Amino acid sequence: MQRPVEARCASEGERVDQVAVEVAGGVATIRVDRPPMNALDTAVQAGLAAAADEVTERDDVRAVVVYGGEKVFAAGADVKEMAGWDYRTMILRSQRLQDSFTAIARIPKPTIAAVTGYALGGGLELALATDLRVCGDNAKLGLPEILLGIIPGAGGTQRLPRLVGVSRAKDLILTGRFVSAEEALAMGLVDRVVAPDDVYTAAVALAERLAQGAALAQRAALEAIDRGVETDLTTGLAIERSLFAGLFGTEDRTIGMESFLAHGPGKAEFTGR
Repeated sequence: MQRPVEARCASEGERVDQVAVEVAGGVATIRVDRPPMNALDTAVQAGLAAAADEVTERDDVRAVVVYGGEKVFAAGADVKEMAGWDYRTMILRSQRLQDSFTAIARIPKPTIAAVTGYALGGGLELALATDLRVCGDNAKLGLPEILLGIIPGAGGTQRLPRLVGVSRAKDLILTGRFVSAEEALAMGLVDRVVAPDDVYTAAVALAERLAQGAALAQRAALEAIDRGVETDLTTGLAIERSLFAGLFGTEDRTIGMESFLAHGPGKAEFTGR
C-alpha cells in the first residue's frame, strides 16, 4: 500500500504528499509524484529526506527503488520557486537541498533509480545519489544548470565526476547538453537500459534480487566503496579490512560459507543477521 511520508523537516504549510513510500517483498519504492514534471521543490526535498529515514529504519526493507512515474523521473529543481530567492535565502536553502539528496545517498541498503523520460538537473542529481540506475531507451539525462547562469547544487559537481570521470563531467556540466540513454550507458552514467515500459519492472526485479542478499555484507560493501573513494588507497584498504573482519561475526557469513561448501555458490538463504 502506497502512502505519503511524514516529512519532519518540512516547514509549516509545505505539502509532503508528493513523495510516497510503498513496500512489497522487501523492496521499498520511493515515489515522487508532482505532475507534470516532478519539479523538486522544497516540499519534495523534505519528503525525500523523510522517505530516506523511513526506509533506513524499516526492517522489512532490504532494497529501495526511487521512481518518478511512467512519464518522467524528475526534470530538475523548481525554477519558479528559486527565481525570487536572493543570496541569503539560497545559503539557507542550499544546505537543505543537499541534505535531502545526501539522505538518499546514505541509505545503507542497495538503492536503484528507475529513470523514465527526463532526468535533468536535480532529477539527475537524485539519480546520482542512488547506487545503480536503470533507464528507458528514450530517456534524456543532463545537468543544464549552466544555461541558467548557475551550477549544479545538489551534488552534481561532486557525484558525476566520481561516476563518469572528470573530463566527461566537465563536458556535461559546462555545455548543459542532454545525453541519450545509449550515450549514458556508454559513459557509465547509467547501468542498464531497457524499453520505457519496462523500466520500473526491471528496477524492481533487480531490487528483489538484491533484497535476497546478505544485508549486512551489502551494507558493509556500500560503506567500504563510498568511504573508500573519498580517501587515499591505504586508508581505503584499512576501511575495507575492518568491515571485512566484522562480517565474520554475522550469522549470514556462517550461512553463506556453509551453503557454499555443501551446495556451491549462490544457494544460500540469508537471514539478514
